[in-house]
Amino acid sequence: MKKINVEDAIGMAICHDITEMRDGFKGARFKRGHVIQEEDIPKFLDLGKRTVFVWEENAGEIHEEDCALRMAEMTKLPNVSFQGPAEGKMLMIAEERGLFRVHTDLQKEINSIGDITISSLPDHYPVEKGARLASMRIVPLVTKEEQIIKAEELCKKQKLFELYPYKNRKIGVIITGSEVFTGRIKDKFEPVIRAKMQHFPSEILGVTICDDNLDMIVEAGQKYLNMGADFLIFTGGMSVDPDDLTPTAIRQLGANIISHGVPAQPGNMTLVAYLNDVAILGVPGAAISLPTTMLDVFLPQIFAGIKFTKQDLINLGDGGLCQLCKNCHWPNCTFGRY
Repeated sequence: MKKINVEDAIGMAICHDITEMRDGFKGARFKRGHVIQEEDIPKFLDLGKRTVFVWEENAGEIHEEDCALRMAEMTKLPNVSFQGPAEGKMLMIAEERGLFRVHTDLQKEINSIGDITISSLPDHYPVEKGARLASMRIVPLVTKEEQIIKAEELCKKQKLFELYPYKNRKIGVIITGSEVFTGRIKDKFEPVIRAKMQHFPSEILGVTICDDNLDMIVEAGQKYLNMGADFLIFTGGMSVDPDDLTPTAIRQLGANIISHGVPAQPGNMTLVAYLNDVAILGVPGAAISLPTTMLDVFLPQIFAGIKFTKQDLINLGDGGLCQLCKNCHWPNCTFGRY
């Protein structure tokens, strides 16, 4: 590019957007490629632009908008769209509900290349259709093409982003506790579970209340497995008391318990297990009284069909303490990042 006085640029095309900010508006007053007219000069000066840039031949350099378009191409997914380029950046937009995943090590590597900046929502983030997922641009007006080529090569080896749509789940709910089974107290888990499942594509096959009896709990779980359940939710009996039988029952079903207990609160005693492809959650009592617990954090990934690893659950510690805000606005908060 070469810089010239705006008065000398009449009839020339500018090679970058000219931004205007006024009364809450921020946007391009003159777009890249605009041919400057004599009547434009006062407006340029009002915007503080005494000089503008026009192209010179510079081998190996590419413009910010071309960079943004190529970054969009290297990160494209089948269920997202892009907006832009505008002011040198492209925005990635979700075209369906699901769980957004970020390969954070790759993101850091790309952002370390030089002029490239790619920002996004956090990893493991539940999103709605229309959500802004990521923004990508370079910092200067032009950069060496070799930087974009390096980023493109990295994205050929591994996807930077993924958006996993929610899958339909057939759910069996097993509620345990002699006090509920005998009718001494009214069950409060079922309405909570039903309300939360309304936010996902799901079918509740049934709800069974069990006494503190190991065989009864195992039998209830097996019944739903025989009905084709691919998600079992056990409530109650999740503490470390000797007479809390739910974890033992889950083991007797043949499930592999990934973790009983996670470094996060509320929901510290949550159990995560799998029986082949059937996801199993053991939900402690906090889910009854609090609007958001680890149950809410785990549901998006379960409905996305991604299995938890032990490391995923260990990673919950950083951000695992809910701030118990008066008005809950999860997931737009620090709780449940992993």
